[in-house]
Amino acid sequence: MADGKINSSEVEFIKKIARRMDIPNKEVMSLFENPQPSGPLFSEVERITHFYKLILVMNVDNETHEKEILALKNFGLRMGIRPIVADQILKKMEHYADKMVPAEELLKIFKIYYN
Repeated sequence: MADGKINSSEVEFIKKIARRMDIPNKEVMSLFENPQPSGPLFSEVERITHFYKLILVMNVDNETHEKEILALKNFGLRMGIRPIVADQILKKMEHYADKMVPAEELLKIFKIYYN
């Protein structure tokens, strides 16, 4: 979305995440029409998980725009996540065909910068 448009693959990915979280499709679609501010994420695991989902949504269309990366880093800062962590995750994603970083690799990145 930070690239100015939402394509069908991005919408489908968001719907897929919502289904896993038991969020009705109608509620998801209403958020596109009436965006709501997100609530605070409290635990470190919640912040890491949410941040990673944002990265996956950004990459679902197989295009990464500078505006998307900037938006991602700004969201991360609001969640207490350093911009360098986003850079490291984005680099690591390039090593995987599906751009899905295994959980243990993701946690290694966070441990480097937060221990």
